[in-house]
Amino acid sequence: MSDVVPPEVRPKPAVPAKPPNVGVPSPSSPFPPQAPGTGGGAPPPSAIPVPIGSHGPQHISTHSVGHGVGHGAGHAAGHAAAHNGAHAHGGSHSSGGGSTLLGYIGIDTIIEQMRKKTMKTGFDFNIMVVGHSGLGKSTLVNTLFKSQVSRKSAGWARDDKIPKTVDIKAVSHVLEEGGVKMKLTVVDTPGFGDQINNDNCWEPISKYINEQYEKFLKEEVNITRKKRIPDTRVHCCLYFISPTGHSLRQLDVEFMKRLSHSVNIIPVIAKADTMTIEERQDFKQRVRKELEMGGIEFYPQKEFDEDMEDKSDNDKIREAMPFAVVGSDKEYQVNGKRVLGRKTAWGIVEVENPNHCEFAQLRDFLIRSHLQDLKEVTHNIHYETYRAKRLNENGGLHPISSNDTQESNL
Repeated sequence: MSDVVPPEVRPKPAVPAKPPNVGVPSPSSPFPPQAPGTGGGAPPPSAIPVPIGSHGPQHISTHSVGHGVGHGAGHAAGHAAAHNGAHAHGGSHSSGGGSTLLGYIGIDTIIEQMRKKTMKTGFDFNIMVVGHSGLGKSTLVNTLFKSQVSRKSAGWARDDKIPKTVDIKAVSHVLEEGGVKMKLTVVDTPGFGDQINNDNCWEPISKYINEQYEKFLKEEVNITRKKRIPDTRVHCCLYFISPTGHSLRQLDVEFMKRLSHSVNIIPVIAKADTMTIEERQDFKQRVRKELEMGGIEFYPQKEFDEDMEDKSDNDKIREAMPFAVVGSDKEYQVNGKRVLGRKTAWGIVEVENPNHCEFAQLRDFLIRSHLQDLKEVTHNIHYETYRAKRLNENGGLHPISSNDTQESNL
């Protein structure tokens, strides 16, 4: 056995005089001051601080054995310094190798950017009203937007003769509310269902709807097209049902069946104040059953529900349709408040009172919750169906001359 001197009795080496700059830690150094002559200024492996959760002592000893004490100490010190720097730099380093951003970037401001841009360009919304004369179509549209936007504002008198065929009348207005501008176009169809022979009376309406699709399609296929194509497509068709209390007429069924695949149809029961509450509920159930038996799909269609939340909301709307509505543009004093209503011998029917009619539900559904969805379904479903059919036809689109292109870009 060799003579080993215990550490405590070894002779201590002479300590040289400490230079004046030794013992003062550098601001950028992660280690405490060390005496000179120990590995070229690098601390011994046992003195290297190891961050919690990073390389442990096994990592250090492996490097120390393979490359020597001095090199291992320097290599481990570099690792420790890198890790310390990573931990000090915003705390974004994770042990799994990923990174988590802790600061606010501002992605949610894209909503505000879209709002500002949309407010500058404005909206287009085109609504068509179809039904017999005398059902209050014009009055209801005026009540919806609280403005004279229907035939009255176009200078048409009530005593105009009923046209011999279905006529198409489109009136456009620019409405502004809260800084948001919307170009509203009301398409009226006087003469629908007012003749003795109403065979094919829906054809002028179907032709008008397809003409608007064709106009939009031709603008799209132009070589030099407008930055913003004017949208004259019909986004919504309000179909007025007579409050008979019995069943739908054959004309009602035939119209909705033929046009339900080319436009968003919303059936409404006009002048609902002519029925009692029990009669109204029975009539609504009968209408829904007849529409289901006829295979007629009205908006919102079930297959267009995007998720469970949409399905839940739309199911409630489908159960309440067709909306039994009352329209009026006259105000009356009720309990100290000015309300829109119809005055009768037994009282005033308040248009916006949900206990009197379902006008408020129709307005909220049509304008406040589903207006944008009506536009999207029109563009993504009905217009795309027409576009695919049109482009698949023999001959495709008619050639567009340079004169037509110049005129369309004016």
